[in-house]
Amino acid sequence: MSAVRALKRVFDWKVRGVRWIEIIGLMLVAAMIFSVYLAKAAAASESARIASLERQITQNGQRVRLLRAEVARLEQPGRLEALSRSAGLGPVDVHRQATEASLPELAPIPEPAPVVIVAPTVPTEPAGAEPVPSAEVAQ
Repeated sequence: MSAVRALKRVFDWKVRGVRWIEIIGLMLVAAMIFSVYLAKAAAASESARIASLERQITQNGQRVRLLRAEVARLEQPGRLEALSRSAGLGPVDVHRQATEASLPELAPIPEPAPVVIVAPTVPTEPAGAEPVPSAEVAQ
């Protein structure tokens, strides 16, 4: 019975005519309203982000379709044939096809090693000496 009395005393405890239990309940309701407001604000933010991502996906889909159309246009056989003919290319002659036995002859020739040319060093003249004209050196 003492627990019931203690509980009754908490419910009956008043501050300036207002019971504590009502004050606690009002604070809990305010906290719930604030948390719902925060949850709705976060949901609105996420919704805006999702809408932005969906717009980007739509734009990227359009770009992919445009690029596929461009590839289809560039790969048209008539266009490629005209380009190859303007570059001087044509179909391979039947007599120019390689056989298995002639493959070693078709191997690329290795490129020669590069030649390094070292510039000859020119001796410097002493500071007080006059330069010798080139015509006198040749004689």
